[in-house]
Amino acid sequence: MFPSKSILSLVMFLAGWVFTSQAQQKKPTLMILPSDNWCNQRYFMSSFNDQGTMKKIPNYKQAFQEDTELGQVIAKLGAFMLNEGYTLKDAEQEIKKLEQVSAEDNVTASSNSGSDLSESPLDKLKKRAKSDIIIQLWWEVNTATGGNVIRYTLDAFDAYTGKRIASSTGNSKASDKFIPDLLLKAVKENFSLFNSQIDTYFNDMKKNGREVIVKIKTWKNWDKNLEEEYDGKELNEYITAWMKKNTLQGNFNTTDNSETYILFEQTRIPLVNESGEAMDARDFTRGLQKYLKAAPFNITSKLMTRGLGEAILVLGEK
Repeated sequence: MFPSKSILSLVMFLAGWVFTSQAQQKKPTLMILPSDNWCNQRYFMSSFNDQGTMKKIPNYKQAFQEDTELGQVIAKLGAFMLNEGYTLKDAEQEIKKLEQVSAEDNVTASSNSGSDLSESPLDKLKKRAKSDIIIQLWWEVNTATGGNVIRYTLDAFDAYTGKRIASSTGNSKASDKFIPDLLLKAVKENFSLFNSQIDTYFNDMKKNGREVIVKIKTWKNWDKNLEEEYDGKELNEYITAWMKKNTLQGNFNTTDNSETYILFEQTRIPLVNESGEAMDARDFTRGLQKYLKAAPFNITSKLMTRGLGEAILVLGEK
């Protein structure tokens, strides 16, 4: 039998260890941006060509340069998120870095495959920052008796899939406080559920893996296809077996499978690679590219991506 004091000490030690372990659990990396609606209302929009279709997208660079409140609001909200244990990527700084990398401005295209591949500026920003979650913020200031009233909406999206994973909306009380302070107070009052929704989603990712899309295509001038046999098995069987071995718990769906095309959706990959760095669809699919380059396949291929969560491997040449 342990003395009662020893038992009490042991209980207190275990309780402290559990608390410390929970407190040290890694939270996701966030990047805070103004919402599309906020940018549109303030005319911070520009257009880009997406495979022949012109699309309007937020011009974040212009918004940060010209709006007097945006930087202060994001700084206030970012400081609060840091105190809550999140890691933050500074969107404004990442945009500046992106401007300096001319290669990021190029659109990847292939006449051989018959399929153009383009990325929106936001996809490029996501790839550079590699945050887990994008927080989009909308707010509006209305004048009322007693001062200003802030209405806001805070939405969290998976940076890899674009899925909405958490949302919070609310109003502030009328006040003559500084707008960023008033907005932050309103967010804090409704943050508990929002934070819980993010934690639930991120804990699921840690357990079951990050979700990405992997596409396998073939060049038109390649003299083989995905039904080519190697040692009595078709190439598509080898690829599927590699996916089963390398996805987390073998989780993926083969949505389409033909002699020239395979689509793997809901593909679950680890959050980090062997070096402890965040893994995206490109990192994961590069492993498949190396596998197919080796014997007995000896297949040259080109790896392309759209954002963080979609990788396209085209077999036959680079």
